[in-house]
Amino acid sequence: MFLKKTIIPLAVISFCSFGLAINADAQAAKFTAKIGHLESAKQPRHQTLEIVADLVKKRTNGEVEFKLFPSAQLGNARQMNEGVQMGTLEATVSPAAFLGGFNSAISVLDIPYLLPSNVDAARKLRAGSFGQALLKTFDKSGFKAVGWWPNGFKNFTSNKPLNDISSFKGQRFRVMDSKILIEQFNSLGASAIALPFGELYTSLQNGVVDGQENPLTTIRFMKFYEVQKNLVVSEHGAMEDIVLFNPSWWNKLPANYQSIIMDTFKEVIPGLEKRASAGQKAALDHIKKSGINVRVASSEERSKMRNMMFDDAKKAYIERAGDVGNSLMSLYASEYAN
Repeated sequence: MFLKKTIIPLAVISFCSFGLAINADAQAAKFTAKIGHLESAKQPRHQTLEIVADLVKKRTNGEVEFKLFPSAQLGNARQMNEGVQMGTLEATVSPAAFLGGFNSAISVLDIPYLLPSNVDAARKLRAGSFGQALLKTFDKSGFKAVGWWPNGFKNFTSNKPLNDISSFKGQRFRVMDSKILIEQFNSLGASAIALPFGELYTSLQNGVVDGQENPLTTIRFMKFYEVQKNLVVSEHGAMEDIVLFNPSWWNKLPANYQSIIMDTFKEVIPGLEKRASAGQKAALDHIKKSGINVRVASSEERSKMRNMMFDDAKKAYIERAGDVGNSLMSLYASEYAN
């Protein structure tokens, strides 16, 4: 019995070969990093990470690939930070506010009015000696910090009037568990109560606290404006993200790939700022439509608030961060003055 020969058209062979080439190219990455973070895929952090992932892949000829996991898919902030330390996760973009327990030096960002609201001035501080020294402090904490991203500023809300600085006296504000933030409110004559974030809405609703501080986008999406009567746009507290990699994974990369990754994370900052600014504006418009009383603090008022809060918060920070914190504040002072 003879077997019948099957003739495969050349076009089919070519197509299959092309498909195999595509598949081979898709598997060409020598270095793959899972990057987890808390924000949704629709928010600026993730949108910017998508741009970074695409650029890094192109610039390393497909040899470095980032797989992104938004919306806390890989755990909460602490779990992801610990994962990066242990090497079960290659990278995370973490809010600095969740990193104080891993590296006390980063709590410098809790100091009110540390970063100016002027975009260029803030960008200069992040990129300068102060910003680079702050990233370097993560080396002893089991991380490789490769970038520092802006993520907006905190503002005050309350069920009591916020007509001027004197209005803060006697009010109770929710804070994260931070001595620096507690001192911030003490300086205004207010009291601070540390409460879990998940309890904040009901605490405002039930009068456990009078007010809180958060970025406009958080105030909008967590619907805090529903249980608050007043908002003052003060932009007093910087909300910053730190880009952290596992050191063992990072050290396996060729030096030129390390440079590409760091440069790319820095390069996309202007676009991130624009997306974040648009989100803040949309949030403010939404909050205004709700009927809440909104007031924008003048530059003079912000300067006065800084003068009242900064030194006490700085003292609390140095007490916690010690010599490292003192050194960072010296760098900061020299660069802020310029």
